[in-house]
Amino acid sequence: MAMTTVQLRKETKEKLNALKIHPRETYDELIDRLADAAYDHEPLSPGEIEDIRESEGDIESGRVRNLRDILKDLGDDQLIRSLR
Repeated sequence: MAMTTVQLRKETKEKLNALKIHPRETYDELIDRLADAAYDHEPLSPGEIEDIRESEGDIESGRVRNLRDILKDLGDDQLIRSLR
């Protein structure tokens, strides 16, 4: 396997170390795993995209309610107090 050298700042290396699944995971394995996670292998369907656009329209039009108001309507006073 061909190898290459990559220069990293100390802070970047510390961040990578914190992302390792286990101490013996190599940087190659770690970077490969992170790169795979960056790609969406299941793109949104046209219906899902339309649902998102509809939700964005609801937000822009003010047709939204915050969690505190919903919980108040449901009568969950104890949970509402814990949100303060």
